Amino acid sequence: MESLLRWGITNSDPNGPPPQPRKDLDPAIIDMILGKSDAELMKEDMAIAMDVSKSEDERIGALDNLEMLIEQIDNANNLEKLKMWPSLHSLLTSEDATDPIIMQALWVIGTALQNNPAAQESYLTLNPLSTLTSFLVPSASTAQIRSKALYTLSGLLKHNSPAVKALDDAETDGWSKLRDALQDPEISVRRKAAFLLNTLLTPAGGPSTSDSENNVHGGQQQPVHMNSHAANLLDPSRTRTSALAIKAIADHNILPVVVDGLTQPLPYGEDGDVEEPDADLEEKLFSILNTYAVSCGLPLDDTHKTSLKSWIDKEKSRASDHRWGLSDTEFKSLEQKLQ
Repeated sequence: MESLLRWGITNSDPNGPPPQPRKDLDPAIIDMILGKSDAELMKEDMAIAMDVSKSEDERIGALDNLEMLIEQIDNANNLEKLKMWPSLHSLLTSEDATDPIIMQALWVIGTALQNNPAAQESYLTLNPLSTLTSFLVPSASTAQIRSKALYTLSGLLKHNSPAVKALDDAETDGWSKLRDALQDPEISVRRKAAFLLNTLLTPAGGPSTSDSENNVHGGQQQPVHMNSHAANLLDPSRTRTSALAIKAIADHNILPVVVDGLTQPLPYGEDGDVEEPDADLEEKLFSILNTYAVSCGLPLDDTHKTSLKSWIDKEKSRASDHRWGLSDTEFKSLEQKLQ
């Protein structure tokens, strides 16, 4: 190594012209050796996804590749720099987009938004809520699309008060659609809607499992990235959605639907013939009540108290240690609110 360095110094000419870049190199060969940048790969995937001459499988494959790339937060932020958000959103409303393409596009958007205030702000400029919430109507979409739309809505709404405020727009009618999703024929949609509602209701700094459930990789707390989280750092109130959710629960009569979902749940399933209670949904609805009554300190009316106490007594007669995911302390605090 030292001899090579000495040779370089000996054979260099400090007074000579600066080295010129070679022009005889084939860019394709360079790409083959070094690999294309993520930005180039993203542009190629988006071009295929938007090309109606491509097969459905090719377009879905491109979106799947794009989703894997934007799991990295820097690549997710490049959607704005590369001006891809309008094209990506247009796949949700294009006449040429099939249900599988729409579902894959929702997945890409939702992944880009997770734990990323910068992406939330960029996407919100397209006023996407009326489109996203329109997918929650059972007569207008499949169960798979409704479920994926809730994933995308969760990414956009979580810790994002400007977006939560926009749910009240007349064209969006988002809170009513979220309320109705608590009674969706598909049980997985009910679970996701209940989880999202509890996330929005939870006071800032309060307990919530939203990070672990919405994390693409699952189970680990996602880091705070200074560039991506600048909006929250500049305005911490942006993350507070609890007061907005409390008002919406009252204005849109959501609490009775939560209580009924526990005490007299609607059947579910493809033919609406499954009547057994769903333990996962019960825990999520119970968490909403605990957040509402205990964490937020809000009163329950006598009708709801009576209905819930009767239901809890009946369920505990079957399993006396049933706590619906709450700790003993949390469960006792909620029981006191029902007195």
